[in-house]
Amino acid sequence: MTPSLLSLLRKVDTPTVCNAIEVAQGKRGFDRFTRGTMLSSAPNEPAIVGYARTAKIAAVHPPTEPQELIKCRRMAYYKYMAEGPNPSVAVIEDVDYPDCIGAYWGEVNTTVHKGFGMSGVVTNGVMRDLGDLPEGFPVVAGSIGPSHGFVHVREIDTQVSVFGLTVNSGELMHADRHGALVVPEDVVDQLEAAVQKLLTTEHIILDAASQPGFDFEVFETAWSTFEKARV
Repeated sequence: MTPSLLSLLRKVDTPTVCNAIEVAQGKRGFDRFTRGTMLSSAPNEPAIVGYARTAKIAAVHPPTEPQELIKCRRMAYYKYMAEGPNPSVAVIEDVDYPDCIGAYWGEVNTTVHKGFGMSGVVTNGVMRDLGDLPEGFPVVAGSIGPSHGFVHVREIDTQVSVFGLTVNSGELMHADRHGALVVPEDVVDQLEAAVQKLLTTEHIILDAASQPGFDFEVFETAWSTFEKARV
């Protein structure tokens, strides 16, 4: 991922990237995105962009493993998050879903992960401390709640599933208040041009519709031009 692509991806929303991937692929049908409604802690901040660092947590019940093992795994988790290539994104599956209760993502934990240089979080789990989370580190989560429950790390550097999206460690992610997606590796080198093409062609319709005198005839002409431009 080049610096110019990273800068562009942070400026555009996830639906734009979703459409741009199809432009790069030359067809509809891209399906590596989340399903359902997710919540963003910072809907007006730039998009989350980075390489996935994955883990699984649970919180409804106390852990049954020895406490020393739980503590050791927790420190191994933080080491894994701290040492990954940046930009990176924490992608966390709460295995209690859809009955998640443990807010793993509050003021302390988000500040720690931001300090590691990470870009944000995508999770099906719970966030809290809204209003106290650090600026520039959005959390895209499944719910909001007050308690951390018995939250503990179950697995690190593992395949996870968040709102129907399967994610492997190291995959390039894009997320915002609309949800999240995985950028296919084979379109990364085409994605910047695809985003620019998409934005240009959309303005054929948007500009026409914003002008006085816009009617069906103007729309029909603009749509024809739009269709030809995006082929």
